[in-house]
Amino acid sequence: MASKENSDRPSGLDDIGTGIEGRVTINDIARLANVSKKTVSRIINRSPLVSEDTRKRVEAIIAEHGFRPDPQARALAFRKSYLIGLAYDNPSPQYVVNMQRGILDALSVTDYQLVLQPVDRTNPNYQEEICLFVERHRPSGMIMPPSVSEDDALARKLEELGCNYVRIASVELDEPYRMIRTQDAEGAAQAARHLATLGHKRIAHIHGPKSFRSAHERLYGFRNGLAEFGIELESSLTLEAGYTFDSGVQAADNLLSRAKRPTAIFAGNDEMAIGIYTSARKAGLSVPEDLSIVGFDDTPMAARIWPQLTTVKLPIREMGQEAATRLLEQLRGENTKFVKEFTPEIIVRQSTARPNS
Repeated sequence: MASKENSDRPSGLDDIGTGIEGRVTINDIARLANVSKKTVSRIINRSPLVSEDTRKRVEAIIAEHGFRPDPQARALAFRKSYLIGLAYDNPSPQYVVNMQRGILDALSVTDYQLVLQPVDRTNPNYQEEICLFVERHRPSGMIMPPSVSEDDALARKLEELGCNYVRIASVELDEPYRMIRTQDAEGAAQAARHLATLGHKRIAHIHGPKSFRSAHERLYGFRNGLAEFGIELESSLTLEAGYTFDSGVQAADNLLSRAKRPTAIFAGNDEMAIGIYTSARKAGLSVPEDLSIVGFDDTPMAARIWPQLTTVKLPIREMGQEAATRLLEQLRGENTKFVKEFTPEIIVRQSTARPNS
């Protein structure tokens, strides 16, 4: 026998949302507003395909009756989940955490939830892993930071699956509404100018993996920045590492064990830069008296170690927030016509000084 609560409900109602005591549904709102259920749905999902007068009238009725859409029911109704995926292959934990925080900042006022999909780009099946994730969970969209963002073939596969996405990269790779661009080369040039202005001549660079476009952009920018001062970046002082602390230690051990060691090192990220600190201490060198160090990213650790790290600030959290905002705009059919760009800036702290010889 049906309960009294169920018998009080109008027949044929769709439980896509509930209000006070669970009795107000999307069909009730549509009937009271004298519009279709589809129109109410569009208003709930902030679709631009509704007139402003209708939107205000329906929103007033929604507010009056305390109607609240149920995210799980909405997911079933629209054959999608209220999930935003973050697919990443980045060895820097702090980068990933900052990116997550920015995305969550944008999603905090929505029904969407963030789900992580770590991948390994060296795995030949990693594209299939992401596509399987999309097919299983039907996310409303994917956010891809470097280096996943640099894979054009993956972007095409997501498009074929009908999955919205936003790419974060150091160069423009896609349609403007799908891109967040970081000016990595300019940030690296600022690092070069800073060290050259201090008077350093023998300067080394530890860059990230060659599979990361950001590593190439930062190397390019650093080399050009030094060239502005007539300084050539020697190939023997340019080493590849893995964007990790341990790889930074190993590369710095190589550089600092040489008879003619560099007086300054620019690392492609803060993780490697902090590794250089460890290598310098093992070699009996003081920072910055014997060795100046510059990083990239301005992660929280940069201001917590001593001496505090001079680094190029890349606003990772803000980038994540903007990527999520752009993805939400796509879901509303609001595709912007310009690429959002973030220009890094050097933050000078205590890890750099004039060379002592």
